[in-house]
Amino acid sequence: MVLSYNLKAAASQALRSPLNGAAALGAPIDEVPGEETVMLIGKRGAAASAISTADSARVTVRGRDLAGDLMGSATFTEFFFLLATGRMPSAEQRFFLDLALVAIAEHGLTPSVQAARMTYAADPAALQGAVAAGVLGCGAVVLGTAGLARALVDEVLAAIDAGASPDEAAERVARERRAAGKSIPGFGHPLHKPVDPRAERMIALAHERGVAGRGVDCATRLTGAVARVWGKALPMNVSMAIAATLRDVDVPASLIRGAPILARTAGLLAHLGEEAETPIGFFMASQAEAAIRYSGEAPP
Repeated sequence: MVLSYNLKAAASQALRSPLNGAAALGAPIDEVPGEETVMLIGKRGAAASAISTADSARVTVRGRDLAGDLMGSATFTEFFFLLATGRMPSAEQRFFLDLALVAIAEHGLTPSVQAARMTYAADPAALQGAVAAGVLGCGAVVLGTAGLARALVDEVLAAIDAGASPDEAAERVARERRAAGKSIPGFGHPLHKPVDPRAERMIALAHERGVAGRGVDCATRLTGAVARVWGKALPMNVSMAIAATLRDVDVPASLIRGAPILARTAGLLAHLGEEAETPIGFFMASQAEAAIRYSGEAPP
């Protein structure tokens, strides 16, 4: 769906309209000769947000008074959950979301950290730019695959609900991915072998606290299936442990995908604070120059 809007005419109409200005600005406007128009691609959603609003007296967040109700009583993890879902987490949701944030916030001089530190070295005034560079360097390969791992768990559980046994479902999904030449999210790690200690700890805590359910069981069965299908042991990594444990305490999938980005931002800020005091960004760049051999042709 493509709608044509005339911005100047829309603004003028908004000022004259007895309706809310934002709603008036969202109304389609006929083209006016000589005036620039823009194209809105897709269907516009409702001009409303349920997350927060502010006036001179208070900041309201999900129906709660920020200063009077939340500040001093809610932890940041609880506040994050409230922001994203509109409700406060249960004790187990808070515990395991907090656990996931701690587990994945830091992992040394990863590529995303290097990008952030080198960006900061180039422009120390642009802290936000350096953080953005690091976040943009986070992805399915570098930071983790918690969101994809959650989808894999759901795929196996759907096969079980359709009649397959848990082991059959795990084996089938693993074989289908192997046959298609795809990797298996949540398994394998270039450093942590034969086990990822973070994953081991999260799964152990799920059992200790009595919340290990279908997600953890699925992840455990997938570990065996992946080893059989790939012909070698691929350890369950922290991304699968995050996906499985958070699923079992009913943390929404959107948070499972977003939590690693939030967590790694904390790690990036720590590295950038250190970069300001003990710069290594340009040193890392120089080491890359020294380590990478030029393979092009020499000039005539």
